[in-house]
Amino acid sequence: MAPRAWILLAIAACGGDRATIRPPTAGADDAGARDASTIDAAPIAAAVIDAPAPIDAALAPDPGIVDWPIAWSDERERLTLEYRRAHVDPDARDLTITPRMIVLHYTSGRSAKGTHGYFDNLRLEASRTELARGGAVNVSAHFLVERDGTIYRIQPETRMARHCIGLNDVALGVENVGDPPDLPLTAAQVAADAALIRYLVARHPTITTVIGHYESAKFEGTPLWTERDPKYRNDKPDPGKGFMRDVRAAIADLGLAGAP
Repeated sequence: MAPRAWILLAIAACGGDRATIRPPTAGADDAGARDASTIDAAPIAAAVIDAPAPIDAALAPDPGIVDWPIAWSDERERLTLEYRRAHVDPDARDLTITPRMIVLHYTSGRSAKGTHGYFDNLRLEASRTELARGGAVNVSAHFLVERDGTIYRIQPETRMARHCIGLNDVALGVENVGDPPDLPLTAAQVAADAALIRYLVARHPTITTVIGHYESAKFEGTPLWTERDPKYRNDKPDPGKGFMRDVRAAIADLGLAGAP
């Protein structure tokens, strides 16, 4: 069965409204809100991201992931390593991680194209003062889920990304395009996140936990949390309790842990 058809079946199983899924369309813009059921995806760069070996499709079929890497350079590598040394491990020599959890987010933006373009920036803008004092490298994630359920892999699953204070060294970040309450997340994203989680858990047996960004602070003091700066913290609402409830219902059989 084709990946898009599989996602639509998953949406029906979740009891959500069916979204109209379109193929990626060049020229999708970021101006203004669109109908959540007919959002065009962004154009895709021809690139391949290194990833672990394929898994048994019977256990967790590929949900149609599209590789669309964010801009990477030696300078970004250096700045990200500086961040890791400052906040996680002063002796770190590379950016390799072993994923142990998944953190779901929303973008506070209106399209995958816009978010991808933002993540392409090397440095965090100075106006984000709360985060800027924690390091120069820009924020990012590992996956980006468009409003129609299209899943983009934007970084390798074994490279540290700056997306969740205290958990960056162990967590994969999944960004969902949306800006609640004005642009709420969709049923297609619930289904896509659930399918992606199944896929990632099968690929990385070390993953035992799935949380929303708003739950991350509850891990402080646990073995999963590492943050060397005692004053570097934030409080986030994403992706929302309702979204997490729906995703957890769709993956309940996996027996994954949540927040403490």
